[in-house]
Amino acid sequence: MREIIKRLFELKLPKNRSAFLWGPRKVGKSHWISNTLQPRVLIDFLKTDVFADYASRPSLLRERYQDHKGLLVIDEVQKIPSILDEVHWLIEHSALSFLLTGSSARKLRRGHANLLGGRAWRKTMVPLSYLEVKGFDLARAMISGLLPPHFLSPDPIEDLRAYVGDYLKDEIAAEALTQNIPAFITFLRVAAMSSSELINYTNIARETGVSHKVVRTYFDILEDTYLCVRLSPWKKSKNRRMILTEKFYLFDVGVTNYLARRQPRLGSREFGKSFEQYILMELRAYQAYENPDLPLYYWRTSTGQEVDFIVGEMDLAIEVKGSSRVHEGDIRSLETLREDGPVKRCLVVCLEKERRTIRKGIDIVPWDDFIRSLWDGEFF
Repeated sequence: MREIIKRLFELKLPKNRSAFLWGPRKVGKSHWISNTLQPRVLIDFLKTDVFADYASRPSLLRERYQDHKGLLVIDEVQKIPSILDEVHWLIEHSALSFLLTGSSARKLRRGHANLLGGRAWRKTMVPLSYLEVKGFDLARAMISGLLPPHFLSPDPIEDLRAYVGDYLKDEIAAEALTQNIPAFITFLRVAAMSSSELINYTNIARETGVSHKVVRTYFDILEDTYLCVRLSPWKKSKNRRMILTEKFYLFDVGVTNYLARRQPRLGSREFGKSFEQYILMELRAYQAYENPDLPLYYWRTSTGQEVDFIVGEMDLAIEVKGSSRVHEGDIRSLETLREDGPVKRCLVVCLEKERRTIRKGIDIVPWDDFIRSLWDGEFF
């Protein structure tokens, strides 16, 4: 794995500082910790005996480690919310620093757990980026997705099937986030088919067989377990009436395509949707690791003109096209957006091989060129 994947994620934690590290299951948190940090003390709540000890007696943390120095890692911290009171005490009264990892913040927030009141940084690990993989294969990534074990797997479909099952068992059933598991399974498949589209709670509720209020709760569960992104609309138009509904994407293109039971082929509508989601994944990776305060939006008018992504405060407008040739008609929405207000850069990210300028102020950029330029600081 080391030869193929090199993670961009870094944790430059000063002495006596602590951090939360969040991210979905199998995104690579534990592997990164073991191979990069190599901590002296790692407490893993996925181990049943360790979980039982601390669940029944959280004070063991203080009793065992108050005289230690350096970094202590607690994996899957959300499983025992009360442990955070002991972490808080140790931060205040010892020489310990903590890295607290988890795949769900929902249980902590809903249980009013001690989130350490600003004493710990918030970091997020996301699926793989193009720049983290040697020999990246875009067509394969559309099927396998970009969770490391799936991307490297000789049979990613079987691994995706197991992942969805394990997620439902571990994150949903075990933590009792919802009681109606069959309805939630149906919701996941319906949501996957709606990924990259405007959220229509009423339609999804009808197809799922539950109320729209329950569907909203299901979306909250996905967000709290880092399995979805809700993209806000750009609202600051001076001249046009804007759509104000959020858009929805699952967190990984492979998970989306598995749940939606589709295999996107180049040139198909399904490939276009998957390619758009993949570019969002790259933007989210850059946001998570380089610029956490960078806002992401989409732009859509009430007449149906749409630009896929607005990055920053009109710093960058991106239209994504899953085709090897961009035509004049593909840039109409970008032109309309430019008429509506100043945009610093307008790009069409696509499958063309070379950069070109199709119209003054609108550049056609190959997808891999775009990703390298993004991380090289060309746009921000």
